[in-house]
Amino acid sequence: MDQHNGVREAVARTYARAIRATPTKSGTCCAPAQKGVAVKLAGYTHAELEALPSEAVVNSFGCGNPLAFSEVREGDAVLDLGSGAGIDILLAGKKVGPRGRVIGIDMTDEMIEKARENITLSGMTHVEVRKGIIEQMPVESSSVDWVISNCVINLSPEKDRVFAEIARVLKPGGRMLVSDIVVEELPASLRKDRVLYSSCIAGAISENDYLAGLRSAGLAEVEVRERIIYDSTQLGALIGSEVGDGQSGSCVCAEVESDGKAASDLVRSIVGKVWSAKIHARKPRR
Repeated sequence: MDQHNGVREAVARTYARAIRATPTKSGTCCAPAQKGVAVKLAGYTHAELEALPSEAVVNSFGCGNPLAFSEVREGDAVLDLGSGAGIDILLAGKKVGPRGRVIGIDMTDEMIEKARENITLSGMTHVEVRKGIIEQMPVESSSVDWVISNCVINLSPEKDRVFAEIARVLKPGGRMLVSDIVVEELPASLRKDRVLYSSCIAGAISENDYLAGLRSAGLAEVEVRERIIYDSTQLGALIGSEVGDGQSGSCVCAEVESDGKAASDLVRSIVGKVWSAKIHARKPRR
């Protein structure tokens, strides 16, 4: 358990530094150099982003839009795992309206503070953020209609616990729709790289293992609804500022530095093996 807590603490420090970083022409540490790259690759529309506080958008580190084309309805209860600066809880808040409710969970104080600022700016009183870990959610059993998450579960060192918690908090018939990174045949040397872990690659599992884990937790109708397979340009945009290529303006966010590979070499070694998957599951009605 101490090892798992160590992983979580390293991830929390990484994203705390990211939220505190001052944007420069090279971007923030742990964010793409071009402002908005992550959210554009993730599939958010211009109209969605324009309606949100700018701080929620620029501080988004997601890999997909879990609410795109979802069946979330007015009055639903939605839970967002790893809610960050609040982009998805605010979008969910607009979908469910004041008769619904939205809960975000995050373990990083800086992210929680930023999300609460953005909630206040939005004027929505049915949206909240709670501090906690997704392996032990501070949420009542059988209490939410939807679980969403945006590129967060891959960061957990105990994914089976996360899948079990998703099954616990969903109402019978409730659904999960998450966007997450999955990988295939990642070299063992890269699995040990903490920079790549915090950038959502080294800790990711295969698509098959992901789906099997959800089924083992008792969820049904488990399927991948969409895939975004990253090409070399997209991978470089998403991880280049974290790994660094020796050029001015690059940075390494994690406390343990990369093994020294140039970013371009790293990208070539993983292209075709990393993608964002939109994954759906339902809790059976008993």
